Amino acid sequence: MEIRNVIATDYYKVIDVLNDWWGGRQMTPLLPRLFFEHFQTTSYIVEDKGSLAAFLVGFVSQTHPNEAYIHFVGVNPERRKSGLAKKLYETFFATVRNMGCHTVRCITSPVNEGSVAFHKRMGFSVSVGTDYAGPGQDYILFCRDITSED
Repeated sequence: MEIRNVIATDYYKVIDVLNDWWGGRQMTPLLPRLFFEHFQTTSYIVEDKGSLAAFLVGFVSQTHPNEAYIHFVGVNPERRKSGLAKKLYETFFATVRNMGCHTVRCITSPVNEGSVAFHKRMGFSVSVGTDYAGPGQDYILFCRDITSED
């Protein structure tokens, strides 16, 4: 297995498994194809013998060019706790650090307790964004300084 940058056609590999990987939650509307077309240098995929193992979709902020944002990360449920997500994050950190970023941000739904625990283990600070996506739509906000390599 190796990590490589995504290409536009990887969108179909990801979208085909996305809802299943999230236990049937309807996640596909949150990940449009445009991410696979416009953020290839900061987005990654891991395949093993032609099977999708994991992916990360992220980008550098145009508004805050010293900050990067991880939009979506998924690991095949059969491969969770294997270190793939950590490796994807470390790859993303190195890439965006070389692009001048010193901060990485991301968010998750409050129901995603596994994501909250993972981000805490990865050294992210955690806060609650009340009404972050509109009235009554709270999110968990993560932020990490990546100026030094771990």
